Amino acid sequence: MNELIVYKNVEIHQADQIVLHDVNISVQGGEMIYLLGKVGSGKSSLMKTFYGALPVLSGEASVLDYDMRTIKRRQLPYLRRRLGIIFQDYKLLTDRSVEENLLFVLRATGWKDKALMQAHVHEVLEQVGMDTKAYKKPYELSGGEQQRVVIARALLNTPEMILADEPTGNLDAETGREIMELLYAISQAGITVLMSTHNLQWPEQFPGKKWLFANGELNANS
Repeated sequence: MNELIVYKNVEIHQADQIVLHDVNISVQGGEMIYLLGKVGSGKSSLMKTFYGALPVLSGEASVLDYDMRTIKRRQLPYLRRRLGIIFQDYKLLTDRSVEENLLFVLRATGWKDKALMQAHVHEVLEQVGMDTKAYKKPYELSGGEQQRVVIARALLNTPEMILADEPTGNLDAETGREIMELLYAISQAGITVLMSTHNLQWPEQFPGKKWLFANGELNANS
């Protein structure tokens, strides 16, 4: 099986504090993994090390064959193009339409052909049920619709892995379930999804591995 992430004896720091110690994890292609634990237990910090927003200072750490101990700043954009990142607070450009938000990402990652770019944007928007809202600005959309756009943005460069930080945290129960159905379908199609959440119902309704965070430790054997 293809290993996308391998961490051995890793310590994770925020400023001068150790957030997690002795992290040992392995992530395979096509897995659905839930990161579960209280606020401040290290879930977001661990995710940030996967895309180089936090450095790894000890142990062995590999993400998509990049050594996260020695990765260079100029290599980070190439790593991040292979990841889809979904933030709880959307991070959409409010002065641009949905379509323009996605075209902006394609231009930033080296796409040139305008017709191909537009076709691809509408393809991923259709995938998440938002093709008819391409002309709207983010503030004209509901929270659930904005999160669907964020998922579309994450899918733009055909990622090998989706990192979702509390993607249903700001949504009502019904809308949250719709977003979960979408993310679960993505994992079933073969893209690994790592998702932090406080909702303990999701792993029961949409089965996957559970990583439990508590007291500076990560139990990845659930």
